[in-house]
Amino acid sequence: MAARNAPFHTLPGHRHPPGATVEDAGVNFSVFSRHATGAELLLYAGAESAEPFQVIRLDPEVNHTFFSWHVLVVDLPPGTYYTWRMDGPFDPQGNGWRFDPEVELVDPWARAVNVCGWDRWRRQVEGVCPHDSPRGVVLAEEYDWEGDTPLRRPWEETIIYELHVGGFTKHPSAGVAHPGTFLGLIEKIPYLRALGISHVELMPVMAFDEQDVPPAVWQAGLRNYWGYSSYGFFSPHPGYCVDPEAGCHRREFRDLVKALHRAGIGVILDVVFNHTSEGGAGGPTLTFKGFGNETFYCLDVLDRRIYLDFTGCGNTVNANHPLVARYIIDALEYWVREMHVDGFRFDLASAMARDADGQPLANPPVLWGIELSDTLATSRIIAEAWDAAGLYQVGSFPGYRWMEWNGHYRDVIRRFVRGDRGLVAEVATRLAGSSDLYQANLRHPLNSVNFVTCHDGFTLWDLVSYTHKRNLANAEDNRDGTDDDLSWNCGIEGETDDPEVLALRRRQAKNLLALLLLSQGVPMLLAGDEVLRTQGGNNNAWCQDNAANWFDWSLVERNATMLRFVRGLVALRRRHPSLRRRHFLTGQPRPGSSLADISWHGLEPDQPPWDDPEARVLAFTLASLCETEPALYVAINMDPEARRFTVPQLPGGAWYRALDTARAAPTDLIEPELQPCHRASVLLVRGRSLVVLEGRSE
Repeated sequence: MAARNAPFHTLPGHRHPPGATVEDAGVNFSVFSRHATGAELLLYAGAESAEPFQVIRLDPEVNHTFFSWHVLVVDLPPGTYYTWRMDGPFDPQGNGWRFDPEVELVDPWARAVNVCGWDRWRRQVEGVCPHDSPRGVVLAEEYDWEGDTPLRRPWEETIIYELHVGGFTKHPSAGVAHPGTFLGLIEKIPYLRALGISHVELMPVMAFDEQDVPPAVWQAGLRNYWGYSSYGFFSPHPGYCVDPEAGCHRREFRDLVKALHRAGIGVILDVVFNHTSEGGAGGPTLTFKGFGNETFYCLDVLDRRIYLDFTGCGNTVNANHPLVARYIIDALEYWVREMHVDGFRFDLASAMARDADGQPLANPPVLWGIELSDTLATSRIIAEAWDAAGLYQVGSFPGYRWMEWNGHYRDVIRRFVRGDRGLVAEVATRLAGSSDLYQANLRHPLNSVNFVTCHDGFTLWDLVSYTHKRNLANAEDNRDGTDDDLSWNCGIEGETDDPEVLALRRRQAKNLLALLLLSQGVPMLLAGDEVLRTQGGNNNAWCQDNAANWFDWSLVERNATMLRFVRGLVALRRRHPSLRRRHFLTGQPRPGSSLADISWHGLEPDQPPWDDPEARVLAFTLASLCETEPALYVAINMDPEARRFTVPQLPGGAWYRALDTARAAPTDLIEPELQPCHRASVLLVRGRSLVVLEGRSE
């Protein structure tokens, strides 16, 4: 937009809705700031404009209603960039106020933001410079959704695939027109569809500060890659846009959502409402600190210069303040209503269960507000049900329909597969949907999101290749990341060309994924695990925006047999409703069936080794839910030596071998029409492997 010589005329405007709203007469700007005594709106022609073409000083008698500052700029065109400056008292110790009329602020409700001249590290050295802040963009583009709406797939069909928008297509092998962007991801939808997953879970795509890293990390040339450093909660991240300077944020993100929906794939956003990129007392003022520091953040009651930090990131959002809770819910509803997303995964969600003083609340208003929102009623809502200060709520997260990342599941399955003894009773509980966590409070297996790997920690291949992390590349002397991933290197640490070790690692990887897809609850896969992507032993690759951390598409061919195995696992799960039950197993037959819904076994039928402290074997029979579904028999042997399992009889039918993780492709997973019949009463299960039999009537 070209600047005008004559200034735009202004009218008083109105306080609702917040943000920049295009109307017939122009653009209405409104922002909340309870204790500000003055406000200025700065208008820019574009992202590269060194100076604003107009600065509008708001009149407290005309442009101030309750706690909002507002103005309508007549005939202002969309595409205009803008910031705010707020004046008011500076009293960080007594009241927590941090008003500074020299600092330009990003509108918390901006529908699009761009970094413009933002340089976090220059500001830290030189202090605030004129016009050095990120800016909002006025948007008003029309968009044709072509009939698209958020998907309404049954919850029990959910299979989640966690991926990083940038890293999924940045590698040169990706071969896309726009690497590292929303549009680049569109080109890979056929791959996602062939994999069979139901939803992608996108790591943070709300605007985040890529410069939010410790000094040593920045000096090493690294940046915030994962994106858990948000500041623009209504704006898609400009770094994932092809043309962010033109304000394409919404259009390009909507194009991605629409394309995924056409392929039958839902979109879950990983959202970060527990903290922001402004950090603690030494962090920059970008947005919330300058509008209402004492409102948006949890502060120490005696010295309000001190930010309470339950996130490990310098601050904690005061999520249960009425205004902040409304802000969070408005943002979520916006992404559902205007962007058609299908759900959210909440990073460190337990921090959102705390009050302003940091105390856990039995019924946090913001979490119940999300739960009970009509707009979000059919959205997946998933909690990472812990925070960085020890509040661990897996199985007890407030609400009834919240799904939870099941950390208990991850830990016991990792330990069991690496060979730890005496875990079979808990393993059975996890495979059956974690009734110990969810049944007593009237929740269901679908509340449990099961996973063995995620972005945080080792990849699947590294989990079976490293016992110790290798994080020196993160420039923090290997101090970052967990020191115990419950991993096992299969005999040699790191890279090797030993064929026996490599074969064992592949088998272990298959074991982990097979157990995941055979479990009740909602499975989640980490992008790249299906082709054995490695991070070289780095278990905290949050700052590694490079080829070592990107999805290497050459692995699709090099590890094609593993990809085939994973696709087959997903297909097996999808053809077995008994693996996707809405309610907990009872151990009793359903009406019209002679088989109990589940029967547990050891080496002999109906003799599970619950009390054996040395046990590393377990088996179970799963009855079908309908006449067209075959029953399942699963025999698991995590002992190094082969074991013989006596197979229970299948009344009126026979067993057929569907899966054997000890075998090489293509006999490791066999399509139903090619499965060999297993008529023997004994089944040999080789060491560190599992076998699945499907039953058919005769």
